[in-house]
Amino acid sequence: MKSSTLFRQRYIQVIFAVILGICFGHFWPDLGRDIKPVADAFIKLIRMMLAPLVFSTIVLGIASHSHRHGSSVASTLFKSMGLFYFLTLLALLSGWLAAALLQPGVGWHLQTATIDRHLLPALSANPAEKGVTGFLMQIIPTTFVSAFTEPEILPVLLLAMLTGFAIAHAKPTSDHVLKLMDELGKIFFSIFDVIIKLAPLAAFASMAFTVGQHGIQSLAGFSYLILSFYLACTAFVLLVLGGLARWHGFSLWKLIRYIREELLVVLGTSSSEPVLPPLLQKLQTLGCKKDVSGLVLPMAYSFNLDGTAIYLTLASLFIAQACDIQLSNTQILSLIATMLLTSKGAAGVSGSGFVALVATLGIIPDLPLEGATLLLGIDRFMSEARALTSTVSNVVVCLIVSIWEGACDRKLLQQQLDRA
Repeated sequence: MKSSTLFRQRYIQVIFAVILGICFGHFWPDLGRDIKPVADAFIKLIRMMLAPLVFSTIVLGIASHSHRHGSSVASTLFKSMGLFYFLTLLALLSGWLAAALLQPGVGWHLQTATIDRHLLPALSANPAEKGVTGFLMQIIPTTFVSAFTEPEILPVLLLAMLTGFAIAHAKPTSDHVLKLMDELGKIFFSIFDVIIKLAPLAAFASMAFTVGQHGIQSLAGFSYLILSFYLACTAFVLLVLGGLARWHGFSLWKLIRYIREELLVVLGTSSSEPVLPPLLQKLQTLGCKKDVSGLVLPMAYSFNLDGTAIYLTLASLFIAQACDIQLSNTQILSLIATMLLTSKGAAGVSGSGFVALVATLGIIPDLPLEGATLLLGIDRFMSEARALTSTVSNVVVCLIVSIWEGACDRKLLQQQLDRA
């Protein structure tokens, strides 16, 4: 492949952008901090399109699936949710095991009275005060339109599922609605294709800001915690996801090579949201039927955030160790049970994992909320691993559910992965 052709590949552009961003932020930190709005603008553009994309994709997936397979859409939803919670539980246990074995917080002897709680503006107020009931109520939008204007994606999921079932039960008059929804989806994907071309620029700005704001040297004091988290994520991907992939007859390593371009975009932007549309298209290329993959993958983005789940247990137990708090087995089990809820709905944008952590600490009285301030400076360096882990997990889940439902061409899947 010629060098000019190679550089046209988006993943190569993102790699160069990340390297240039690190150098720029290191040598010109002030300018690096100043160009943060470029990365923020990219994420805002992505979020602008995410709600209509998710809505049209899920509506089309449910309605089409119901038309072709009758009531089996309920089976698909049930299997998907069961797998989501199973993997979330394993991810939470992975974070707990990593914290127990590596003990990244031991020896800190942190006094919470010396911590300024006001360093957590706007993060601690809402989730902590709402509690579990408030979190569940957030899923229901105030109005039909408000679901598309609110930052949370869960209301859009609820609305899309209700609309999809309603269209499915309105046959045969719903055929023209399905055709309209399919055409709208194509338009949304076309708009997204234009936006995603800005990914290398966003990756450059994001890395320049991160290094300019915190400095490479800021990693030194927290390097063991960051290493522990990356090891926990790697172990989860290789052992849990790799085992599931092997059990279902495909190679995780080949799958990662197949979606490497999308993973590099996630790495550069610290967000999994920009790659949702291209992953949907790649899953169809792998042989997954559109009505199943279009239903499962968008749901996974809110219900299967395994990177965030690993972060929640590891970060919480790090805070306990740093504050010399001994948690009993009952307290740890209670913590994990709570995180099965608070890990859901945190959209794959950089910083959402930290918000979920604050929400968890606000509900659990055994750990000091002030301890979360320890992670403020390094959260950006951990968000890449969260987003990458969740992205790989979501693709694996979608393939597995498609295989369960007989909606995946296994021969085509193998052929495409062998070419990767």
